[in-house]
Amino acid sequence: MPAGGPCLAGAAGVLAIAAACAATVAPAGAELLRPIVIAQTGAPGVSPSTPAPVTPDVVEPPPSPAPVNEEEQQTIALLFDLQRYSVESNEELRRELPTAIQALNRARTEPNRIRAAILLTLPGAGPPDDARAIALLESVSGKTPGASPMKQLAAVLLAQIAERMRGMSEERKKSAAAQEKLDQLRAVERSLLLERNRNAGGAGGGGGGGGTGK
Repeated sequence: MPAGGPCLAGAAGVLAIAAACAATVAPAGAELLRPIVIAQTGAPGVSPSTPAPVTPDVVEPPPSPAPVNEEEQQTIALLFDLQRYSVESNEELRRELPTAIQALNRARTEPNRIRAAILLTLPGAGPPDDARAIALLESVSGKTPGASPMKQLAAVLLAQIAERMRGMSEERKKSAAAQEKLDQLRAVERSLLLERNRNAGGAGGGGGGGGTGK
């Protein structure tokens, strides 16, 4: 068997063993070959250096926003108007009120009812008319408020007006009680003055009678 035969027989597919066998039969002074190890991967017939195909990531488009219905748009516009009323001057509010009343007379829609109701409660727009404002808001919210934004807004405004009216009623009661106490004090003061005047008059009359007797 020629030298190096076993090495060739055992070198099928593994280059590291072939390099080692070549080193044993190399003549003196020849440079030894470094063993090279290359692992065979993948299916037969496919070069290991061939990169595997990369599947690109699928980017899904962002979900489209939900459409805004007409009632929500009206509610948003109404909220902007209410915010505007809170910063307007008295002169501007006095112009806003008749405009809102005219709009309500033309179309008795829920937004027009709420606008008119709020302006009727603002002192800058004119003498407040809480009773009419409450009637307008109740016509929107109803006895059993639903889940619609307009009805919920009317219910919140009703609660605020009712709370303000309770506060005003308590203030009126306190003012009436304070006025009653003041009137009582004034009555006591008048009574004391009358009593003092009577005492002073009686003393003066007694002194005058004594002088006449002498």
